[in-house]
Amino acid sequence: MLLAIEQGNTNTLFAVHDGSEWIAQWRAATEATRTADEYAVWLNQLMLMKGLKVAGLTGCIISSVVPQSIFNLRNLARRYLNIEPLVIGENVNLGIDVRIAKPSEAGADRLVNAIGAKLLYPGDLIVIDSGTATTFDIVGADGAFEGGLIAPGINLSLQALHEAAAKLPRIAIQRPEHVIGKGTVEAMQSGVFWGYTSLIEGLVARIKAEWGKPMTVIGTGGVASLFEGATNSIDHFDPDLTIRGLLEIWRRNAHLTD
Repeated sequence: MLLAIEQGNTNTLFAVHDGSEWIAQWRAATEATRTADEYAVWLNQLMLMKGLKVAGLTGCIISSVVPQSIFNLRNLARRYLNIEPLVIGENVNLGIDVRIAKPSEAGADRLVNAIGAKLLYPGDLIVIDSGTATTFDIVGADGAFEGGLIAPGINLSLQALHEAAAKLPRIAIQRPEHVIGKGTVEAMQSGVFWGYTSLIEGLVARIKAEWGKPMTVIGTGGVASLFEGATNSIDHFDPDLTIRGLLEIWRRNAHLTD
């Protein structure tokens, strides 16, 4: 069984693949100081609840945008799983062209998403990943990473609004019934939700105009489902895009663990 770990700035996803399908997924809040021991206790208990055993894991792949956490995640694999993990960005062949000025600047998560998207969707693509940041990444018809855009994530914007304005409360994100709010909370919800919907629609339109060819738009990430049904700018919502990419990278590099 393969353990895939995808770590963002906000959440860390652990997923188990049995060779045929994904059989378990869990999320934890990302904490850069969490030790390998803490991860091991947490993972062991969750696997037992699913009728799985840590000893049954035979491979591990890690993608992280939090460099200070990689040491502990690698130690989790080495010490408790007896596995040498594959770490994206460390001599791992992604099998993808990165057509930007400085390829080393492309985040691991963005490249993994590009690979995961290209496995399922043909043609030129826009991959929108809604997390701590909202990224818009362009994947060419040949599978190359062509660059993209990075905007603040919806939760980050809400936090900044609450912290910078003393009278504005902390609110949950939800789709408001009306665009025009009749109270402070409704006004904030509308501004954030429809503001981000308009951001998505506007940037997708600009990207397509600049690209000049038909493009398919895929939404993924922790809060992408919020916009399902709210906009026609996203063609597909795909929550498994990242782990699909990790699985493909594992298969391309499995010889490194032999």
